Amino acid sequence: MATPRPPRRRRAPDPRRVALQQRLRQQTRRVFIGDGPAVGVDIGGTKVAAGVVDGDGRVVAQLRRETPTTSPQGVEDTIAEVVEELAAHHDIVSVGIGAAGFVDAERANVLFAPHLAWRNEPLREAVERRVRTRLGRRVGRRTVVENDANAAAWAEYRFGAGRGESRLVCVTMGTGIGGGIVTQGRVVRGRYGIAGEFGHMIVVPGGHRCECGNRGCWEQYASGNALVREARELARSNSPVAHHLLELAGGNPEAITGPMVTDAARAGDPAAVELFEDVGRWLGIGVANLAAALDPGTVVIGGGVSDADELLLGPCREAYRRTLTGRGFRPELTIARAELGPAAGLVGAADLSRGWG
Repeated sequence: MATPRPPRRRRAPDPRRVALQQRLRQQTRRVFIGDGPAVGVDIGGTKVAAGVVDGDGRVVAQLRRETPTTSPQGVEDTIAEVVEELAAHHDIVSVGIGAAGFVDAERANVLFAPHLAWRNEPLREAVERRVRTRLGRRVGRRTVVENDANAAAWAEYRFGAGRGESRLVCVTMGTGIGGGIVTQGRVVRGRYGIAGEFGHMIVVPGGHRCECGNRGCWEQYASGNALVREARELARSNSPVAHHLLELAGGNPEAITGPMVTDAARAGDPAAVELFEDVGRWLGIGVANLAAALDPGTVVIGGGVSDADELLLGPCREAYRRTLTGRGFRPELTIARAELGPAAGLVGAADLSRGWG
């Protein structure tokens, strides 16, 4: 007869493991506050755009102010002003603020914003305090701060080009490159809240100097600034192929802008078309890198440079296919143009403030 085994002694729970489990539960807990009207704010380098967004992603009221250049506190005053004005006419459930730069994991503080001189700025607290002072009450049940590219990615996932996609990456091409990742209905923010800074991947070691201090960042080759830099350099060389661009700029190479290059390319100007081919090629190389690292189903291209549409996306798709690792042995992702335009940032910020993502 087999001898019965003595009962196993239960180990005391590891306090570190218990604390980790509690922290993970807190991080993944969603608290929805309904689909009522929410305020979204998008802080740009030159303007602060704000709007009331309904549960279907429609902007039902919108305001715009110039971005103060005097101090971070001036920007916070402007945000409080637009929130106050919108809240006077709508029953707001929450407020979402989209800001360029690094936002902490608690979505409360801007750790670093290159264009607004914010360093460890408690933006959520500052705006809530100003709104209470102006209105004598709190607006909505929650205020959150979100990276502006994350907000745009979420808007495209919920209401735009990424609808129906479970794994999406959004690349926003403005003066630089912003990025956002959405996987299975969640924004991927990373351990410290700063995931998605694709623009600062090094693609050309020792290349063009970036505002971040490094050299060879992706945004130095695939952004609005890159497009304008190359166009001006071509015009300064007195090359005959730059004649049309110089005409548009009144003969001054330094007056060439991104929209000018876009207009010239749409009109069939060979130099402008080639400039977009170069930017599109670098864009496609970066997208192939993102495919290798993240394996999304769709990459959405947004921002002002994407207004060029197939002049940009055609060369992008070609370069992506040419440089994709394992092509022919793996599915290829979809590269799509963003659908929501300049409103994406404020729409996404408003929707995320309700408890989504």
